[in-house]
Amino acid sequence: MSTLSVDHLLGIKQLTKADIQLIFETADHFKEVINRPIKKVPSLRDITIANLFFENSTRTKLSFEIAQKRLSADVINFSASQSSLKKGETLIDTVNNILSMKVDMVVMRHPKPGAAEFLQQHVDARIINAGDGAHEHPTQALLDAYSIREKFGSVAGKKVAIVGDILHSRVALSNIFALKLLGAEVLVCGPKSLIPKYIHELGVAVETNLKTALQWCDVANMLRVQNERMDVRYFPTVREYAKQYGLTKAILDDLNKPIVIMHPGPINRGVEITSEVADSKDAIILDQVENGVAIRMAVTYLLASKIKA
Repeated sequence: MSTLSVDHLLGIKQLTKADIQLIFETADHFKEVINRPIKKVPSLRDITIANLFFENSTRTKLSFEIAQKRLSADVINFSASQSSLKKGETLIDTVNNILSMKVDMVVMRHPKPGAAEFLQQHVDARIINAGDGAHEHPTQALLDAYSIREKFGSVAGKKVAIVGDILHSRVALSNIFALKLLGAEVLVCGPKSLIPKYIHELGVAVETNLKTALQWCDVANMLRVQNERMDVRYFPTVREYAKQYGLTKAILDDLNKPIVIMHPGPINRGVEITSEVADSKDAIILDQVENGVAIRMAVTYLLASKIKA
């Protein structure tokens, strides 16, 4: 069996094209499994996984937990808001205490960029990064690219516009790395204040006009504004933002071609996307959610098989 070139999933940046293809092929198999009447396989019956979420998360945490249980792993859920971190315990102490309970794998979300890499250097377990600050969110990028592959048959040559708060988005950065690696063309679109200055170095185009970006692309991935990461104002008002960068049915109807609409969630309906668009036949948002479970099963399974090796 093919194996991943990495022992941990810290970011898309560390993956090869062959790694992503292996993850996708494994996800194809698991997608078939989760659509059976009996959705469980005994693949990881002797593996214990700790989900450590030091930042609020509903969808990602739930998706990982379902994926782990579908693989028959033993799952420990840990929420930082109820933990000894509030009493001053360090990240390493917390994790080492959990590892002393003989945990094989840690899925971690943390508000600090680089937290997953830091953890990997200090503890003896497989690490999956479930989002570190505004840095990377690798499984989201994998499920997004997988959803594009499912829709078009291939990611190569597709034109993908990532629209919204690029500056604060770990989803944008991981998506850029994954899509470029798989041969897609990428354009970012948003107000100048929300586009990082270094973005050109990643080989992506920049557009500040939403309609121009949509006319160019095959796929539009609409990101929400990350208000929780903002310490200053980046645009006048939410209403002003929605007027310039909100995707509406009228804007889509004005295009002379159909495009695929994606969103990593949670959706701010009426801001970056209207309900009419989010619930339309052009949107594959619910497919992304289903694919998220298959991708997280694939990543977990492939990394766990290295523990057993």
